[in-house]
Amino acid sequence: MTTTRVGDGLAVDEDLLVAAERAVSAALAALGGTAPDLAFVFVSGGTPEETERALVHAADLVGAGTSLGCGAQGVMAGGHGVEAGYAVSVWAASMPSVSVRAFHLEVLRMTESVAVLGMPVRRDDDVVGVVIADPYSFPADGFVARSHDSLAGLPLVGGMASGAPVAGATRLLVDGRVVDRGAVGVVLGGDLSVHTLVSQGCRPIGMPMTVTGADGATLYELAGRPAFEQAKSALASLDEQEQVNAVRGLQLGVVVDEYVEQHEQGDFLVRAITGADHATGAITTGEVIPVGTTVQFLLRDKNAAHEDLSAVLGAVRRSIGLEAVAGALVFSAGARGRSMFPTTDHDIAAVRGVLGTESVAGFFTSGEIGPLAGRNHVHGFSATVLAFGA
Repeated sequence: MTTTRVGDGLAVDEDLLVAAERAVSAALAALGGTAPDLAFVFVSGGTPEETERALVHAADLVGAGTSLGCGAQGVMAGGHGVEAGYAVSVWAASMPSVSVRAFHLEVLRMTESVAVLGMPVRRDDDVVGVVIADPYSFPADGFVARSHDSLAGLPLVGGMASGAPVAGATRLLVDGRVVDRGAVGVVLGGDLSVHTLVSQGCRPIGMPMTVTGADGATLYELAGRPAFEQAKSALASLDEQEQVNAVRGLQLGVVVDEYVEQHEQGDFLVRAITGADHATGAITTGEVIPVGTTVQFLLRDKNAAHEDLSAVLGAVRRSIGLEAVAGALVFSAGARGRSMFPTTDHDIAAVRGVLGTESVAGFFTSGEIGPLAGRNHVHGFSATVLAFGA
């Protein structure tokens, strides 16, 4: 296997063109003069027009065979995260013997359906896909849900662009040009070693239960009791301080594989609880959960998020043994910045520290994409990571 080399750079400057130049310079320095095959650029803090100019300028300077990126509410590289500030992060990689195919997905809206056009046909040696999508115009939930069949099981990692206040303000970079809708990405194949990680930042409370009464996204009964009563019982198992945190952090985990007898922390797909009705005893979630599904209440707070990310990273590090990690891309929920942790550096510092690589970059998303139990999902409040073996 040939050697993969990765570099990253972060620059903060109100002049985003200057920031782009400095970030590119830092990323290329780590490649020792080798031309990059793939680069990612993430820009925060500017107007849509400023973001577009910075994305194109960075892509021109980095000179990669394929370049992708987006505007975001915050960016990460150089061991640090920047939120709500003018900054550019750049990630560049030299990957000999790796095939790189960029794409721009566009949405064709018909009378009763939506079609997504532009995805490359799956090849036998394809290893992973990276997707960055506009949250306003791209049907990420439907596309990702169907990707297991349409892409023959190809893992997808990435996130939803963030920071754009209105539809049409998103800026996505693909091979030196900028688009304002759809999704952009790349399919990587050939002689490539990658590891995908998803940290949902929760820990289970209470016991797994079967949904015994439901109507769409409304759950009326869990294990034969009102769903709201079951939620209160789960909260009662926590100590006083945890109960305070659970007011905002209570989530519902939906089991991914019903055939697993013992369900552990990573076996549940986390979904938000969007409402509760004291009178009917019902709770509502963000998606349809059929009767017969196994669910469990989960708690999300900074301690659970830290422990889960450390555990997921540690498991991958142990599985690859002494193999070096050349670099990684990180897609972290915007809520995992200063609103959850003491600094914006938490996720990138954890990835660098546990995986043992300095070449890490990414952005704070409005939704994360990553595989769980062999299928791709759209997540919230999570961190997804794509680690590249050397």
